[in-house]
Amino acid sequence: MNRSECEALDRSDPLAGKRAAFVIPEGLIYLDGNSLGLLPAHVAERVGEVITRQWGGALVRAWNDHGWFALPRRVGDRIAALVGAPAGSVVAGDTISVNLFKALAAATALAGERRVILSDDGNFPSDLYVAQGFRDLVDRGYTLETVAPEEVLDAIDDRVAVTLLTEVDYRTARRHDMAAVTARAHAHGAVTIWDLAHSAGAMPVDLSGTRADVAVGCTYKYLSGGPGSPAFLYVRPDLQERVVPALAGWWGHALPFAFTPDYVPAPGILRHQCGTPPILSMAALDAALDLWDDVDMHAVRRKSLALCGLFIDLVERRCAAHGVAVTGPRDPGKRGSHVALRHPHGHAVVQALIAAGVVGDFRAPDLMRFGFSPLSTRFTDVWDAVEAMARILDAVAWDRPDFHARRAVT
Repeated sequence: MNRSECEALDRSDPLAGKRAAFVIPEGLIYLDGNSLGLLPAHVAERVGEVITRQWGGALVRAWNDHGWFALPRRVGDRIAALVGAPAGSVVAGDTISVNLFKALAAATALAGERRVILSDDGNFPSDLYVAQGFRDLVDRGYTLETVAPEEVLDAIDDRVAVTLLTEVDYRTARRHDMAAVTARAHAHGAVTIWDLAHSAGAMPVDLSGTRADVAVGCTYKYLSGGPGSPAFLYVRPDLQERVVPALAGWWGHALPFAFTPDYVPAPGILRHQCGTPPILSMAALDAALDLWDDVDMHAVRRKSLALCGLFIDLVERRCAAHGVAVTGPRDPGKRGSHVALRHPHGHAVVQALIAAGVVGDFRAPDLMRFGFSPLSTRFTDVWDAVEAMARILDAVAWDRPDFHARRAVT
């Protein structure tokens, strides 16, 4: 394939019109939407309106007059539509880590006397940290066991209380089979928790169809909710009334403004709210979700796979001779929407690319990650990014002291 053919793909792309909805700095090729999504152009105006007219004008009345109180449920329902869940099963708020703690408390309560929390050794470290903290805090004999990702199915047995898995590996984009894992877990009496951080907005997710029990996810990656935007929590509808939250806060009380001294859980998913929601970031997320109202997630997936496939083919053609190797599954159906490359000097190469206007990111020890957000990434972006990488590798332009220097965020 050549650049002219990439241009033809862009012209025929059914999602091409969405690109104009984002703020993209001139000359920048942004391939890091799997870390922080681009800013939707209308979000600043919406948040400005919330600040000036609602907060500034209505003040505390805005909780009623402008629907602030209902935002976590309303935003949750909009996210539910993108992850294959029914209305009333998702609530927005807190962070993935906080929601994961809630999820572990709920799932272990549902699992009864079993004491094994099963994860894989490629899971996002923060998820494992939360599980370790939960295990140590509750001090009820829980153990956290990790196996290689490809060994998860065989490791699910009658000892397992909970499986804790990220659907798409944050490093290699390896994708767990949610339906198969959930079915096996249920066959052995285990409860499933799914982290959708690298799934939501990048591919179709079918929480209802797979009978997943609990799920968490973030909104600042493919959904472009903004840095630190509220996460979300899903609990399967038939399980919701069986779970009393471990983090019981006033926003999850059945009558929060009755101010009674004892906690009474709100009905359904709303009981999993804790404290007052962050309205400015919730409003930004709500505005960003406008872009998804008319999007077919299957079209998103088709474009994602095409972008990733093109990138892999071009990298292997232009960059393999310089020690760049594609990692992760080669089967498109088993990968998410980013591609990881290995290189002994991956950090320096990524910094050189950023200096050249191609933004990806680095994950230790040697992974260069490139995320493909189907609503904003063009096929010509893929071509130009690989050409820039090839020029940098050909000239060894990455071998500069400033490119080797590590900053706080990589």
